[in-house]
Amino acid sequence: MNTTGLKIEFLADHPHWVETLASWHHAEWAHLFDEWTLEIARIELADHATRHSVPTTLVLHEGGQLLGSVSLVIEDAPELQGEGSPWLASLYVLPSARGRGHGSRLVHAAVNLAAKQGVECLYLFTPDQAAFYERLGWTRRMRTRLHGNDVTLMDIALPMANAA
Repeated sequence: MNTTGLKIEFLADHPHWVETLASWHHAEWAHLFDEWTLEIARIELADHATRHSVPTTLVLHEGGQLLGSVSLVIEDAPELQGEGSPWLASLYVLPSARGRGHGSRLVHAAVNLAAKQGVECLYLFTPDQAAFYERLGWTRRMRTRLHGNDVTLMDIALPMANAA
């Protein structure tokens, strides 16, 4: 596959995609969170569009077309806040662009960014993609329930960016 036109950049460099991402994310995950409205999703992403450090969002695009995103956040679900921080969250690839490795690219980019920013361990939860994350080096910690949905809590130890 020719990936020369693919770019992963900060949402802060493309704030015009906040509305689109908010719609995608809310449609995909609203059922996992109490009182998480489209407006709250929009506000969170607009905040991410102001920085290049956690909390932030990376976007994958090609030729000006938004294909997906992934976020790094301090807290993903309030019920899991005691499990650790920060979190990889909201990995999303446009359905028509799935099956081409874009999700893996986004996860690797987020993990690398977290490592460069001194994060030692990164967390995530997923309702149904634990095997995907295991293939990328993540470890299952436990199964739990989040608003009536079974989810797997996972983590990954990150290499220190300044290690000798």
